[in-house]
Formats: sequence, structure tokens, C-alpha cells
Amino acid sequence: MLALLFLLALAQVPDADVTAGSGMIEGRPSAAHASPLQRRIDAAAVGATVEVTAGSYVGDLIIDRPVRLVGVGRPLLLGSGTGSVVRVRADDVLVEGFDIDGRGGGDLGRDASGIHVTGHRVTMRDCRVRNALFGIYLRGADGAVVEPCRIDGIPGKDPGEKGSGIHAWDTHGFRLVGNEIVDVRDGFYIQSSDGGLIAHNVARDLRYGLHYMFSDDNVFEDNVFENGAAGTALMYSKRIVFRRNQFLHNRGFASVGLLLKACDDVVAEDNLIADNARGIFIEGAYRNTFRRNIVAESDIAMVVYDSSHENRFEGNSFVGNLSPLQLVGRRTDTVFDGNYWSDARARDLDGDGIGDVPYRLSNVFDHLRGNLVAADLFAQGLGAITLAAAEEMFPVLEPIPVVDTHPQVRPPSLAQVPRPAPPPRRATARGLAIASVALVASAGVLPAGRRGFAGGAA
Repeated sequence: MLALLFLLALAQVPDADVTAGSGMIEGRPSAAHASPLQRRIDAAAVGATVEVTAGSYVGDLIIDRPVRLVGVGRPLLLGSGTGSVVRVRADDVLVEGFDIDGRGGGDLGRDASGIHVTGHRVTMRDCRVRNALFGIYLRGADGAVVEPCRIDGIPGKDPGEKGSGIHAWDTHGFRLVGNEIVDVRDGFYIQSSDGGLIAHNVARDLRYGLHYMFSDDNVFEDNVFENGAAGTALMYSKRIVFRRNQFLHNRGFASVGLLLKACDDVVAEDNLIADNARGIFIEGAYRNTFRRNIVAESDIAMVVYDSSHENRFEGNSFVGNLSPLQLVGRRTDTVFDGNYWSDARARDLDGDGIGDVPYRLSNVFDHLRGNLVAADLFAQGLGAITLAAAEEMFPVLEPIPVVDTHPQVRPPSLAQVPRPAPPPRRATARGLAIASVALVASAGVLPAGRRGFAGGAA
């Protein structure tokens, strides 16, 4: 699984924007492909506002001076189908209030986009991009702001034939707020881009909701990443903060709600991580803290490689997962303290809310699952149950001990964890189950026992 994810990640290192040759940025469109608005941009004074009334404008557009391009009545910019529709090459530009259609054309190798930006302090506001290989591409676009825009990919194309919804490369101090991204390859692809805020976005029905590497000191708040074939993956980065996000319904073969590979000093708090093949995955990761999260209804709540060190899980609620932990390797120094485990059946004779004995996450079968892929086929079989019972009766099996030293006997009140929105069309049994997890678990009334709430198959 890890090798697959890693190869997919390498495949997403962004290609150079080119026209005639490698490394060249797309420039002015040819006369045959230019929008009729180009003359107005060329004639505008520095700092001028160019208002565009409702209607359709066919062709591509370059903005090479600081202007405000404002749509009135949602005009449509219909690209030539040969490259990026709007090419921002100046600093201090505003693009606001447009529908933009890439006509399904262009070249992934040239990063053909609805809006392609290389200027600094560029704001894209209230735009709707569709049928473009990349939605909005930020290349060295420091101080960029994207809010709130809607990006729809090209229907019918395979993920590998599409680009990202919002793609940030070598862009610093950016803000991506209130956007909705649907049916693209990766919702957000962020590489070598630091000091950003990613908040109140929705990325769904895609491959990766978030694909991320070599980017430090970014904050993710109140986002929804759902229904991804691979989930979210972050690699080779430091000091990332996740607050009040939702990682939902990522059910592909290698899907993970939140994957950290070689990421250090990450803080993840008050997130809902539910209905994923694997909830949290950490490999080669150091000093990360997970607190006050709900991890629910996943096949495996956590996958931890023994190459990860000094990580902490505290005050989280693990509810209705088939297995709490898959440990890959022989040992871990990960600290689990003060979490709630719905299958713990913990005793609390003194009534202090803490289990009288530590809760043991690992058993021999879970160790086999972490080191023998085929063992997953028997996870719910008689053999797994027998092996777990034998382990309790005959400690000579010597499983790797992984324990929560102070397990909570009742689910904590996690008021800051977000509640999933109701399904837009019809409620599925699994969707209702996830909503129940968030509401009931955080209220502190969920009964003990694995899968202790209604959770049918999708």
C-alpha cells in the first residue's frame, strides 16, 4: 500500500508550464485564440477596474498589468480549448465574478488551467471553473487568495487525465478559503508552499482530497475531504495544523483518512475521521500530536510504522472501528493516554472515569496484519478470534505491548469536532451511522462495545 501511495505521489510532481519549449510559462494567446476582452485589458490603466457585463466571451486572456477584472451578472469566459483561459502574469490583480470553461482542452504537460497565476498578491473571488484540466494553478504566486470559488472537473475523464482543483507550487503566504472542488484528480495539490491558510473548503468525489509535500507551517481548518479513492496524503513536511476538519468516506483499496509520511511536529485536533479504509497512517513521522479527534467506523483506526517516534494520541474517541491499531514492525514508542475505545469494555470500580487497567490496543493477530497483508482476509474470522483468546490465556505468545495507560470509560464531550452535513440526496445507512457517531460519541452517551451503533454497509 505504501509503495502504491508513494508512486502516485511521485507522479504528481508538477510539470513545467510550457509553450514552445520546456520551462516556459504560457504567454499571450495568439490572435486566433484571444478573447475579445484582451483589447480592454491592454488599454486599461494600472489599478483600473474593468467591468465585464453578462454574456459569453470566447478565447483566452492574459492579464499582464495590475487591474481589477470584475464580472457583472456572471459573464462566461469560454476558452479556446488550447491552453489556460485566464493567465495572470502581473502582481496585484483581482479576478472576480466569472464562470470559466476550459472546454476540456489543453495539455496537462503545459498545466492548462481555468486560471493560471504567476503574479504575487492575486485574488480570485467568486469564480466558477469547469471543464479545465487544472482549476486554478498557483505557480510562484506568493500572497494568492482564492475565495470562494467552485471547481468542477471534466466529466468522464479518468483521474490520471485530469489535473488538480487548486494546485499550489512554490507559493507562500496563500489563502484558500470557502472553495468547493468536485470530480478532479486531486482536490488540493500543495508542494513547496509554506505559510498558508486552507479553511472552510470542500473537496469530494476525486482521487486525493489533499495531496501535499515539502510544505511547512500551513494551517487547515474546517475543511471537508470526502469520497476520495485515496484519501489524503502528506509527505516530507513540518509544523502543519489540522483543526475541525472532516475526513470522510475514503474507501479505496489504499485509502487513508489522514496519512503522514516523514512529517514532523504536526498537530491534529478536533477532527472527524470516519468511514475510511484506514483512519490515520503514520510512517517515519516524529513528534506529532493527535488530540480530541473522533476516529470512527474505519476498518483500521490507525496504522503505525515502527519508523515513527515520539507521537502522542490523547483525549481522542475511537468508535466502532474493526481494529484499533495495525503496527507495522516490532515495536513503537507512540504514547496513547486518556483516549476512549468503544470496544474496551473497561471497568471503573472507583468511579473516576478512567479504566482500572490499561487498555491493550495490540494483539498477536493485529501484529500479523501489520506484517502479512493476506491476514486482512481473516480479520473477522474464527482464527482471529481464537488467536486473540489464546493470547489472553497464554501470554507466552508475547505480543508487542501497545497500551493506553489511562483509557476513558465514557466517550469525552468533544464539542469542537464538526458534525457531518446530511447527505444531499438520499440518506444511506453508512451516512446516517457517521452522523450518529459524531453526535452521540461527542455527547458522551455511546454504549460500549465494538460497532455499538447502527452502521450498515453502503
